Amino acid sequence: MSTDDDDFDLPAVEGDTASTGAAADSSDCDERHRGLPRILRYAILVSEHAGHIEERLVAEINEVCPGLAQNAVWAATPDVTNGRALAAELDRMAVTQDASVLRSLADSVRLVCVPVPRDLASFEEYRRVGKALVEAFRKVDREFADQELRSDIEEFVYGWAALPACTDLLGKGITAARGATILGARMAEYRIAVAKAALRRRLKEEEEERRQDHAEASAAKQQEPIAEVTPEHHLVVARLSKDAMKNTKLKDILGPLKDVINVALPLVKAPPLHEVRNALLLEFPYAADVIDFALADLVGRTTVHLRPLLLVGDPGGGKTFFGRRLGEVLGLSAWRTDASRADGAAFGGTDRRWYSAEPCHPFLAVAQGKIANPLVLIDEIEKAASRNDYGRLWDCLLGFLDVESSARYPDPALQVNLDLSRISYLATANTLDPLPSPIRDRFRVVKFPKPTADHLNALLPAVIADLAKERGLDRSWVPPLDGAEYAAVARNWRGGSVRRLRRILEAILRDRDANATRN
Repeated sequence: MSTDDDDFDLPAVEGDTASTGAAADSSDCDERHRGLPRILRYAILVSEHAGHIEERLVAEINEVCPGLAQNAVWAATPDVTNGRALAAELDRMAVTQDASVLRSLADSVRLVCVPVPRDLASFEEYRRVGKALVEAFRKVDREFADQELRSDIEEFVYGWAALPACTDLLGKGITAARGATILGARMAEYRIAVAKAALRRRLKEEEEERRQDHAEASAAKQQEPIAEVTPEHHLVVARLSKDAMKNTKLKDILGPLKDVINVALPLVKAPPLHEVRNALLLEFPYAADVIDFALADLVGRTTVHLRPLLLVGDPGGGKTFFGRRLGEVLGLSAWRTDASRADGAAFGGTDRRWYSAEPCHPFLAVAQGKIANPLVLIDEIEKAASRNDYGRLWDCLLGFLDVESSARYPDPALQVNLDLSRISYLATANTLDPLPSPIRDRFRVVKFPKPTADHLNALLPAVIADLAKERGLDRSWVPPLDGAEYAAVARNWRGGSVRRLRRILEAILRDRDANATRN
């Protein structure tokens, strides 16, 4: 286990529920999973082929039952035998301590480790987990509105229910959870086929309406009054005719966008590069080569426009924070997209005939900052879904990364060409392996290093300032670390993950707040 997951000896805070290491990864999963019962959360992690599932579960158990011997054994050797022993001990403790959370953890351990039920012993464990899954699914079905999430859970639960009758269809040595994922997907094939057929019929029925919409857009020639000469260092990103602006189908879409349509938006001018470099070096002294590589693209430019830049480095090194600070120091507004939760249909915009029609994300970035050259930050681009049900994010990005095509991007919601050629794109990745070659070819790739213990003094002010900003406080309201606090940080962070340094400082600030409340 890496040093990032080690416990750090800070003062305990009453009521502190913060998690560290793998437990933080588990409890801090994305918004889509938030609020799910624990057993369903792990079921979805298995079905999504998430990594380090056992480690996450070990970390959760360790927070509830520190030092549990069976947990340590399973952590070292996560096989079926050790998993069963751990689950049995958690069941025993659940009875003696009357703690339902322990029973939930026991069921989750069984979910992760029990094999496909081919004998009586496995079947009893399988049936117990099945009951827990069904009960949790009923709760989700009543309380959660996310239909896609409910569909994924239903697929897994039904796949689990089918396991005893379908053991011959599954290979030897796989867990019941993996088997449930395989069977659930197979059971949904015909339902998906029927849904697709219904969608094709609906599209055919709407074809005439689509043609009419396109005809209206093509015929509309009158434009809103726009200055005949666009001011220097300005750009009109979107032009819509008077008739298009009055289109009732665009009413909801245009509401927050009217200020950036038919308007010459400013292009942020490039600041003195030596000042930008010095400001970034103060916060990221370990990334001098990356700073120089990024800023070299602005030499001789009047306005800010970076060619697509991809930062590759180990998790926790501060890549995303660097990208955001680069945009801020250059004076750009930043639009962040989490690639693991994005698809091409959402990022590239959805057609106006759908009730959820929305312009492409780069144009939303323009609207957010009210400038023509914002920064679009794509976090963990390698984790974008490889399935193309809704269009792959990677494929969608190609049209934005090419200057020629981005200058005339056909937005499906507005049904007009947008000039998005001045937008800068910065992506982060832990590894290049999953990325297709067309994406790699369009990005300038640079290795992003991790800081060492020698960089602690340089990192502290920026991280504390960022934490103060999250709390809605001015930096001046957060006093510097005192001697004991600094020593605690230095003792528990010896370089590596900036994310871990951030968690340490969060704990110190919470402890500081708690002591202030008591006094």
